[in-house]
Amino acid sequence: MEISDNGFIFSDDVQKLNLTAIHHYLSTQSYWAKEIPIATVARSIENSLCFGIYKDTVQVGFARWITDKATFAYLADVYVEEPFRNQGLSKKLMSLMLFHPDLQGLRRYMLATVDAHGLYEQFGFKPIENPERLMGVVIKDAYLTKGQED
Repeated sequence: MEISDNGFIFSDDVQKLNLTAIHHYLSTQSYWAKEIPIATVARSIENSLCFGIYKDTVQVGFARWITDKATFAYLADVYVEEPFRNQGLSKKLMSLMLFHPDLQGLRRYMLATVDAHGLYEQFGFKPIENPERLMGVVIKDAYLTKGQED
């Protein structure tokens, strides 16, 4: 699936993804995946439904669904590079991602965010009902390399 809009291309073609650019953003600029190893990013892409935003041939945004394509999808690693923000690219990307044919008929879509509640609310996301039912395991500093722990 590929859509062109105002000089930008939105695509789910994994062959178009720029692993180096995605890794750079996630490992140095994101608050959720600082220092993530490139091998981990590559494995996450291989096992997810991924989307890129491109200006000409340069990747300027990324997002992925972690999904079984039958019942559940978790939105992760969403970003748009700073110079391309405030142009509606995130909204266009979310529209493409939510209406992707592989994700229709699911019973639950989830995500976690610190600062983009307004964006996601426009697409039907809201605080979880009964959050006391949710549980998780969080490994802090999971991406620190050996020798950096001290």
